[in-house]
Amino acid sequence: MKIFCIGRNYADHAKEMKNDLPTEPVIFMKPKNAVLLPGKPFYYPEFTKDLHYECELVVRISKNGKFIAEKFAHKYYDEYTIGIDFTARDVQREQQKKGLPWEIAKAFDGSAVVGEFQPITEETNLLDLEFNLNKNGIAVQEGKTSDMIFAVDKLIAHVSKYFTLNIGDLLFTGTPAGVGPVVPDDLLEGFLQHKKVFEVVIK
Repeated sequence: MKIFCIGRNYADHAKEMKNDLPTEPVIFMKPKNAVLLPGKPFYYPEFTKDLHYECELVVRISKNGKFIAEKFAHKYYDEYTIGIDFTARDVQREQQKKGLPWEIAKAFDGSAVVGEFQPITEETNLLDLEFNLNKNGIAVQEGKTSDMIFAVDKLIAHVSKYFTLNIGDLLFTGTPAGVGPVVPDDLLEGFLQHKKVFEVVIK
């Protein structure tokens, strides 16, 4: 299983991070060990002092493919949810200053929270979904997929130019504005279309 992640896919988030808006999707990856097993707590990594949550829409690849045309991309995923791309922000900044890759800030064990998947039906419109993340009962991120710079089908087509997509791969589609830090004992809860699909306790 591969985990593809997209950076800077919401204009407001790119602005809050002081980044330019991308002209094509920004891709990075996480290994399968990054997935936090359901029901397990998240242990604050000892190598960071500034761990941030980034909540985002996630789709599950259901068909193998490469060089997928955007108009056919909808045939290559069958479930969706939301998740968290945990980021060691201080580590990321240091790597960026040095011009070095920042996988150690994004792809560490447990850094990918994946909520309960929902099946895609004829009524599902991935272009018009709402999701939010609560921290200790207070909403800290609110996202609308209609605000994405690059929609899911565009992302599928772009990623498949470079990588073969395989059944079970995951695509994290980017986070909206409102990212922020967590500390031990924080409770994070993710809601997709007002339905709770995950909760994570920080240890």
